[in-house]
Amino acid sequence: MNWIFKNAHLLISLAIVVPTAIIYGSPSILPQHLDIQVNTKDLSNMLKAIMCLYLGICLVWVLGIWKTEYWKNATQLNIVFMLSLATGRALSMVTDGLPTGGYIFGILAECIIGLLSIYQLKRYGAERG
Repeated sequence: MNWIFKNAHLLISLAIVVPTAIIYGSPSILPQHLDIQVNTKDLSNMLKAIMCLYLGICLVWVLGIWKTEYWKNATQLNIVFMLSLATGRALSMVTDGLPTGGYIFGILAECIIGLLSIYQLKRYGAERG
């Protein structure tokens, strides 16, 4: 049971980020979930690069769950990832206005998971093995 609590932030992140990455990288299903039309090859290329970046970060989280020696690095990456996305969304909301509901959920989830990850790092960061 302690394993689940210790890895909760990484498991939650995986459950959200993997499907998001796949949606971002799939121009045919992207408009069904977000108000984005992929009309150029450059936008498609950018979104697939973001998809692979997200999946690569998820790989680090999986390593952190699977191998305890990677847990701290995975948690630190989770903090940077989530809070950087939340900061970018907040900046966009100030400069560009409010986005659709999916992105409003995103900033809330990113802030909560980022703060949970900080808590997890403080609580479990000193553990070995």
